[in-house]
Parts: sequence; C-alpha cells; structure tokens
Amino acid sequence: MRLGTIAVALALTGSAVFAADKQLDIGVSDALTGGAAVYGLPQANAVKLAADEINAAGGIKVGDDTYMLNVIAYDDKANPTEASNSVRKLIDRDGVKYILGFCCSGATGAVASFIENEDAVMLVGNAAERSITTREIPNLTRTRPPADYTGAAAGTFVAEKGHKKVAVLGALDVGFYASYVDAFEKELNKAGGELITRESFGLKDRDMSPQLTKIRELQPDAILVVGYVEPAAFIYRQAVELGIDVPRYGFTSGSEEQFLRVATSEQMEGVWDLRPTELTLLSASENGIAYHKNYSEKYDIAPSPSSPYAYDQTYALKDAIEAAGTVEDTEAVAAALRELAVPDEVVMQYLPVDGKMFDVNGQAYTSNGAFQWQSGNWVFVQDLPSDAAAYSAFLSTID
Repeated sequence: MRLGTIAVALALTGSAVFAADKQLDIGVSDALTGGAAVYGLPQANAVKLAADEINAAGGIKVGDDTYMLNVIAYDDKANPTEASNSVRKLIDRDGVKYILGFCCSGATGAVASFIENEDAVMLVGNAAERSITTREIPNLTRTRPPADYTGAAAGTFVAEKGHKKVAVLGALDVGFYASYVDAFEKELNKAGGELITRESFGLKDRDMSPQLTKIRELQPDAILVVGYVEPAAFIYRQAVELGIDVPRYGFTSGSEEQFLRVATSEQMEGVWDLRPTELTLLSASENGIAYHKNYSEKYDIAPSPSSPYAYDQTYALKDAIEAAGTVEDTEAVAAALRELAVPDEVVMQYLPVDGKMFDVNGQAYTSNGAFQWQSGNWVFVQDLPSDAAAYSAFLSTID
C-alpha cells in the first residue's frame, strides 16, 4: 500500500484525492468493457462515488490518522484470466490491500481461488455463484446473496400465481443462472407445477427466435428468462413479435435505460423481474433515492439496480477499518467485517443474521422482491419470501 502518493490507474478510474494526512489506495477489479460492463462499470462507478463521499465527509479515521481513499480500477472483462491478472497487478504492483467490485461469477471465482493466501481483503458485489462463499475464505465477503437464495423465492411466487407449465430460456451454461433455475424448479414442483423445457442461449446471442418458436409450440402458461440484460431484452422483444402472449418472468437486474436500448416500453409492459430487492426509486429508502440522484448527477446516467452492492461494500470497508483500528492488518479488518452491523449509509435492504451484515461465511443477505415493468418503469410490487437465517445455516453445510 502506498500512502501519501497519488496512484495512476486507467484513464477512466480514480477518485478525487483531497489534502489529508495519508492516502489509502483501494482497488476495483470489474468488467469495465464487454457484455458484462452493464454490471461491472456501474459497480466501479459506485465505488468511486462512495469514496468521494467518504473523503468529503472527512475520510477514514484510524487512531490519530485520517485516510483519504484513492480508487485504482482495472478492467477484468468478466474473464477469469483477466481478473486474476488485474488482482495480481493491484496487489503486487500497486500495493493494494482492499479490492472491491467483482460483478461476474467466473472472474470472481478465479480470484477467490487464491485470495486467501494474500495479505488482502476481497469484497465481492454482484457475482451470484453460491460457491464463492462456501469456501470458508476468511478474507472474503459478499454483499449480493447467492442466486439460489433468490431462485427459491421466485419459484414460490410464480407458483402462487397459479402457473403450472413454465418454459425456461436462459444462459444456462453460467453456473449461477442454472442454480437460480434449479431452486426455482424445486419450489414450483412443490406446488404442482413443472418446467416443460429448458432452452439455452449464449451470452453473445441476440436472435432467440428459434428457441422462442419451440417454446410457443409447447404452449406454456409462463416463461422464465435468466441472463444478462441485453439478450434478455431481445427475448422479451422477440416474444412479443412472435405473438407469445403469456406472463414473462425474469432474473436480470437491468435498469430501464438498459432494456430500452433494445426493446420498447410497450414490448416490456408487464414483464416481471424476480431478484434481490435492489435499487428502484419506487421502493428505495432515503439512502436509495439520494444514491440515485448523486450517481445520476455524477455520471449523467441512472445507476443499474445492482450497482449499490459495490457502493455498500465501500461503506462496509470504511466501518470495518475504523472498528479494527488499522489499515495495515488485513486479518483484523477481515475479522471486523464479520462482526459488522449494517452501516447506516447502505442502499440495499439487508437482512442481518445474528445482528450482523455478514454471516459466518462472509455472506450478506438482502430481501427479495417482485418488480414489474409498468408504463416505462420497474415498479416494486411485493416482497418475496426471504429467510436469511435458514439459508445461512444451509450455506454453512456446503463444502
């Protein structure tokens, strides 16, 4: 870690550095370009926004010292090799001890495989693969809950809507999407429903009409779409174009702006997104409303719904460093994260386990919500069943 100096990163990175006693460099490894940038770039922006806010409020207090945050961000392109290289560069070249971001599970899993052996703390955001927090890695925490935690709640919700024949179209070669569908199916089956087909698409695919034509012939009474924002938007649009008139449910976490780049609001009307209770103005707390305003003003675009996972990481790190009373002892900071109450500044709606933001696995839990597209906006409709303590106990049993 380099203190009292200004680190230079990529041209699109870095937070404002204010005059202060010392400087603390924090790293971001995330997808800043490519298909996953719809998640990764907003996360990197969210870390920089939080760092600027913390600096403006006086920085991080550690004993008699005050630290101002400086963000060094690298593009991992959601690629496991690129992510490993980015984190190695942050640790070995830049001397960074605290690394945030991590929107995508493949890249995150690659870094998680070696981070326990480093003098560093890894704070994971949007990556939803369950195994990331089943490895008992003491210096890793994650703000987003695993995909199957939400998938089970979604399956119950769809079953309660009375659907018996559900067709799935998703990026099923991606582990966390597959685990969401598995958990969804288990709960749907309990209520007497079934998945009548599982159709797949690649993350770079944009024409899903062959899969949708097959689904139309099977006459489902609902469709479940799981995947990144852009291909999901094409599916919603093409379903309308093919005359498929059944309820459409999804697991995407995309903003209105992201969907409207592909589909019209009319084509999106009525679509459900069943996901953790992430950012939407109509369901947000005062913190969420302020975050939306501040992010939009700083970056001239609305934040993605999942971007606050990284924003909240930054405040959790601040509180943990201050509780540990050190920036050098990463073991102490990692331990403080495990004991942390939910910070006052967070945007997401966390469900503490034993009064703590992160459970013994380093996993945080949010409530789950049903959002519906209504007249051009995602509207929060209701909470989905969410038992954080029970899931935490289950997670602890997995090797």
